[in-house]
Amino acid sequence: MTTLVTGGTIVNEGRTFNGSLVIEDEKIAHIIEGSPTPEASYDEVIDASGCFVLPGIIDDHVHFREPGLTEEADIDTESRAAAAGGVTTYFDMPNTVPQTTTLEALEGKFALAAKKSHVNYSFFFGATNDNAVLFPQLDPHRIPGIKLFMGSSTGNMLVDRREALERIFSTASLPIMAHCEDTDIINRNMAEAKAKYGDDPKVTHHSEIRSEEACYESTRLAVELATKHHARLHIAHLTTARELDLIPPSPISHLSPLTPHLFITAEATVSHLYFSDRDYPMLGTRIKCNPAIKTEYDRDTLREALNDGRISVIGTDHAPHLLSQKEGGCARAASGMPMIQFSLVTMLELVDQGVLSLERLVELMCHNPARLFEVRQRGFLREGYQADIVMVRPNTGWTVTHDLIQSRCGWSPMEGHMYLWRVERTLCNGHTIYEEGRVDTSYIGQPVAFR
Repeated sequence: MTTLVTGGTIVNEGRTFNGSLVIEDEKIAHIIEGSPTPEASYDEVIDASGCFVLPGIIDDHVHFREPGLTEEADIDTESRAAAAGGVTTYFDMPNTVPQTTTLEALEGKFALAAKKSHVNYSFFFGATNDNAVLFPQLDPHRIPGIKLFMGSSTGNMLVDRREALERIFSTASLPIMAHCEDTDIINRNMAEAKAKYGDDPKVTHHSEIRSEEACYESTRLAVELATKHHARLHIAHLTTARELDLIPPSPISHLSPLTPHLFITAEATVSHLYFSDRDYPMLGTRIKCNPAIKTEYDRDTLREALNDGRISVIGTDHAPHLLSQKEGGCARAASGMPMIQFSLVTMLELVDQGVLSLERLVELMCHNPARLFEVRQRGFLREGYQADIVMVRPNTGWTVTHDLIQSRCGWSPMEGHMYLWRVERTLCNGHTIYEEGRVDTSYIGQPVAFR
């Protein structure tokens, strides 16, 4: 099967040019600048006229909820949302039921995805206070890294003992992706807020409870431990300007594959780049997430850091909940929001606003996740690489309505929002999985290979 994608504007590795892609079976066989050879014949021709052609998005941070929490979401529904949003690869987090903190639970997730995931997939292994002994048994070619909750979490996934943290940072040979919030500070802030505002303070106080101090102190500790043990640390969902002072500008674009020396990087999520605490009165708990949405100053500083190397990756922390679970305030409402379906078009809106260039967006959402986690043959439009491709069309106004939402939870903080960019088509391993509002649910993606 030979497919020609022609007539579009290709954005890849810092360049933007008119060109065509030739796909043979699952891989990119040729990249042609300008028009393709007229006499060549193809089994399928995809007209990308008027579209920008990008590598498929790699989302390094999602919660697809399966197993155990499937009333909110599952791998089928959320990978459909990914396909509709131009995301062709995702890395799922371990705080499911059961938690992905044993080798058996990890294998169980791979088995589920092999039957249900419509895009490419892999899974983080979760660290606990006592499971570092399993790290040497993890296959570095199958998983991106180890997820460490250094802040408030559920069950035994909160790692809060210093000796356990030292053991994790000194033992892990894979990247450590850390959720950084200081639990003691959060608990103290919550007690003070309840004393002042009642048992369930309004969501407008969420960023006071899960505060800048709570984030900074935990991130400071993570950087200290990574520096001490020469560990590869990737800080998830950075939210404050102050934390950015701890992150050196990253040379990630010059490292492929990664070298084993000290390497500290940071992720920002679409939500923290788009919203601020001024949005709480309008959107309420729909934008309640952990760490909390912070101030406009924090948001704007994160945006600046997209361009100077301190932020290396843009993810979503896609975390669906039922709307009934989002009722209440800081104490009662669930934290998390579904964003994967609208992550790319939201960031394209920031491109239109001049926050970052389209080339830089591709660097942060495609190339750098592949570089950081050493993904094999994905994340770039290169000959011999898997044909993971998204076509986006500018200047096409449309509004997010309930019927368009693919996530099982059935809502989005972006409902009612009008976008000027549209995901036109998504190809995963050379196969069209999304086009004209429809997901090909017969297609199953592939496990990602690393290193």
